[in-house]
Amino acid sequence: MNHEEQLIRAFFQPTKRERYLEMIAKPKKRAKFLQELWHFKSLDPRYCFALPKGVHTAKEITAFLNRKGAPQTCLVTSVDTALDGREMSLLEAIASVLGREIGVFLSCIPGRLAYFEDEDGRWILERRN
Repeated sequence: MNHEEQLIRAFFQPTKRERYLEMIAKPKKRAKFLQELWHFKSLDPRYCFALPKGVHTAKEITAFLNRKGAPQTCLVTSVDTALDGREMSLLEAIASVLGREIGVFLSCIPGRLAYFEDEDGRWILERRN
């Protein structure tokens, strides 16, 4: 199972998972999936957490994720095609997307820890299995 599949299986609503897994598997459908990220409503709320108070900058968010075990790199899934599908430094990825209000997932630990931002806000996605 690849990084994005683990992201979907871990953090998307159970009733939506198969649909999104199918979408990422096919290039034409992937474009539609990425467009849905602008106002994404299919996250499983059990695993979405607001950023703590005082954690606002790229450095602060990176440090927070590092304390939770995130490595120095992440996989980016984004409506920004220049970023989508890239493995990047976590700090660089967060700095590239923070406040742009674009739909983006930064998958840090496959199926366990990620960052998500869209036009509606910012969240830490975490499963504490």
